[in-house]
Amino acid sequence: MNDEQLQQLSRRIGEQLKKRQATVTAAESCTGGWIAKVFTDISGSSAWFERGFVTYSNEAKQQMVGVQDTTLQQHGAVSEQTVREMATGAAKAAAAEYAIAVSGIAGPEGGTPDKPVGTLWFAIAGPEGRVLAQRQIFAGDRDAVRRQSVAWALQTLLNEFLIN
Repeated sequence: MNDEQLQQLSRRIGEQLKKRQATVTAAESCTGGWIAKVFTDISGSSAWFERGFVTYSNEAKQQMVGVQDTTLQQHGAVSEQTVREMATGAAKAAAAEYAIAVSGIAGPEGGTPDKPVGTLWFAIAGPEGRVLAQRQIFAGDRDAVRRQSVAWALQTLLNEFLIN
């Protein structure tokens, strides 16, 4: 997905959020703020996106969005448990109705046999405590993995939470 397609997706998300008078936040690790950038590429996005969190280190995940130390020790940063806590913690910290969390291994180093390069965990939190968590494995170089991650997260927020 190219930059223009990401912006179109972001614009559609913004329209749906405005209809709901709702906001979204993001807790990003390997995407490094790319989701926030795509949201803020849209003029008027301050109506539905107030803040995001770049929680690259485990310490940042704990301090900024409330991930428990025991979760990180037992499951690691790239896990369903961690992204669920990131999403719910970010939504709470930002007082947002929706939150996207992403943590993964964009490469080229850092992969293991259990979690190869390109492995990402996503969680999207919505109203009434609903959280969707899913693992994806993307191919390509670091930039390609990160771009696919942003696209997948935005498309999933739109499809699973906003147009149903």
